[in-house]
Amino acid sequence: MRYSPISRFRGTLLGAFLGESLATGDIQSQSYLDLERMAVLGTESLIALGRLDLDDWIARQQQESLHLAATDDICIKIILATLPVALFFHENPIKLRQNLLDVLKIWEDDPIVRDGTLAVGYAIALALTEKLNPLTVIPQTISFIGQTPTSIPKKLLTVQNLLEQGAGLSRAQAEFAREEKLSNTIAMAFYCFLSTLEDFRLAVLRATYNGNFKVQHATPLSLQPTGAITGALSGAYNGIGGIPVNWQVLLLQRNSPTWGLTSFSQMLELTDALVAVWSGVYDLTLNPRELTEEGSEAALLSVYSAPRVIRSR
Repeated sequence: MRYSPISRFRGTLLGAFLGESLATGDIQSQSYLDLERMAVLGTESLIALGRLDLDDWIARQQQESLHLAATDDICIKIILATLPVALFFHENPIKLRQNLLDVLKIWEDDPIVRDGTLAVGYAIALALTEKLNPLTVIPQTISFIGQTPTSIPKKLLTVQNLLEQGAGLSRAQAEFAREEKLSNTIAMAFYCFLSTLEDFRLAVLRATYNGNFKVQHATPLSLQPTGAITGALSGAYNGIGGIPVNWQVLLLQRNSPTWGLTSFSQMLELTDALVAVWSGVYDLTLNPRELTEEGSEAALLSVYSAPRVIRSR
C-alpha cells in the first residue's frame, strides 16, 4: 500500500479545510457555517455507533441548534458534510452509494447535490483503495452516478477532453466559470485535481487562483468550495504526507479552531478515532469490564491473531 488509511483519511479532511481556507488568501481564516460543524458531528456519530444512523445525526444537530442558512453555496457545503460517510464506507462501492444517498435525506433532495456527492465520494473511494487511474476515473465516476438528468456527467466528460488536450488553467476557468453552478464547481475541482495528480500544493493553489481578469465569476465565494473539494480529492490521493509541511506546522502552532472544534489537533484526533472504528480496533477505555475475568479487577486479556487474519469490514 502506497499510503496508510490514516494518512489518506487525514489528508482528505485536512485537504478540504486547507483548500477552503486558502481561497480567502489567509490560511488561518475560519468558516463557521453549520454544515462544516455537521461534518464533525457526523464523524462523532460514526465513531460512537460504528454505523450510519440518521436519527443520531439529526439529534446531534438539533442538540447544538444547527440550521441550514439559505445561501447560494449551501448545496456545495452539503458535499463537505458527507465526507465522513465517504471515508467510512470507501471500501465497499455498494454500501458507499447507499449510505451517501441515505445521509443526503437529512437535507433537501436536489439531483445535482446527489450527483455531486456521489462523484466526489466515489473518487475519494478510488483514491483510498488505490484504484484511481487518471485515464479511467471519469468514466468510472459517471458510471457510479448512473442515469441522471443533471449536467454533471457532461461536465466531467468536458474535463476529460480538456485533460486529453493538455488544456491550461485559463482555458478550464473560461469553460467552467461562466456561471455560478454546482456542476461547474465540481468539474473545476476534478480538473485541478487530475491535472496535477501528484502535487497537492499545486492542485489547491490552481483551484483557488483568481488571477485571470477575464473570468468574471471566479470570486472568493466560488473559489472556496472549489478549493475545498480539490483539497479533499488531492488529500485522499496523496495522503497527509503530500500536504506541505509548513502548512501543517502553521496550523499546529496556531492551534486555532477548526470547523467548530477547539483546535486543529482535535481535528486530527477525531480523524484517527474514525480510522480506528472503521478498521475494527476496539477501544478498551470505553468498555473495560467486557474483557476482564468475571468483571473483577483482573488484568485485561490479550487477543492475538495470525498475520493478515484480521481485516477491515
